[in-house]
Amino acid sequence: MHPVITGVTAALISLLFLALSARVAGFRHKAKIGIGDGGNTTLNRAIRAHGNLAEHAPFVLLMMLCYEMSGGARWLLIASGAIFLAARILHALGLLRTAGTSFGRFWGVVLTWVVLFVLALANLGQLF
Repeated sequence: MHPVITGVTAALISLLFLALSARVAGFRHKAKIGIGDGGNTTLNRAIRAHGNLAEHAPFVLLMMLCYEMSGGARWLLIASGAIFLAARILHALGLLRTAGTSFGRFWGVVLTWVVLFVLALANLGQLF
């Protein structure tokens, strides 16, 4: 079995990752800050939006890959990939707009955790 669904999801997540990377680089260039955030709250939020994706994507993609390689349900893989991508976009938009609570940050985190939890259970379910 070829992990096509995970591959497509990874490609889309990679495009989001590149967009967030470019945003950080642009803020760094504009503010002339090479390392850290230099106390610039806008740059700090951009760094965290980028970093948060980098922290969560490997686990979700690994869970998707394991589930897909073990013959898991296509509908669950497609739903997981779509929801995860939407969640990460919501989270990034919410965090880039405000350091406080927001609709995007809240639902981005909740949906990310739900996807990770469901995929963990789905992979454990492959044992039985």
